[in-house]
Amino acid sequence: MRLIKWIVMMAVFAMTFTVFSASRRPDIQEVLDSIDRLYRSDTSYAEFRMIIENPHWERTLRMKSWSQGKDKTFIRILEPRKERGIGTLRIGNEMWNYLPKTNKVMKIPPSMMMSSWMGSDFKNDDLVKEFNFLEDYTYEYVETEADSPDYLTIRATPREGRPIIWGYVIMQVRRSDYIPVKDEFYDENGELMRVIRYREIKNFDGKKIPSVMELVPQHKEGHKTVIVYEKARFNLDLDDDTFTLRNLRTRI
Repeated sequence: MRLIKWIVMMAVFAMTFTVFSASRRPDIQEVLDSIDRLYRSDTSYAEFRMIIENPHWERTLRMKSWSQGKDKTFIRILEPRKERGIGTLRIGNEMWNYLPKTNKVMKIPPSMMMSSWMGSDFKNDDLVKEFNFLEDYTYEYVETEADSPDYLTIRATPREGRPIIWGYVIMQVRRSDYIPVKDEFYDENGELMRVIRYREIKNFDGKKIPSVMELVPQHKEGHKTVIVYEKARFNLDLDDDTFTLRNLRTRI
């Protein structure tokens, strides 16, 4: 009888602890809004390195970028020398690349949206389809075997009608400041396709962000792309012609 009573007590304690823990979770919309605004503000500027690794070669690109809201992005490659000046402009769902060697601007057709961007594990689609978790996904807290009191885990599922290729995303964020730790991207069949890990939190322009972002595709052994932020500024004044084809064609 004592054993049965002890088991019952432990079960009640576990249930009570689970309910208590759940009740102490912050408002999920507040968490997602913080994630959505992490790397972007009304405007932003950044300088960063992109390290691309695969079983056959490794290379590093240095570049700078500007953004305005979630609809406009401009990226310019600085190094290596042979690729210096290559630019990418995104306005809404449209995207162009500039190749200084031929002095040509090429609009990226829909058929190339799933192609690699500059040989990395990021796709053209990643640059074009800037989605907002609060507006474009449904979301809920979930429990996982790897849960820790220091982290929150959220499952985000694309809303019906959104042109999002993922079946759902599992996000792990720090409870203390809502800074992301890891994102797992699953296809519509529930198969894990890629993982993004965030680390080395630094203060840029008064804002704490992970300075390192590592993307690892799950079906390409030995492949990964790492972005390392060196500088970042937020809510700065940008010239009116920053996000124009004329600026894209500018040689540096």
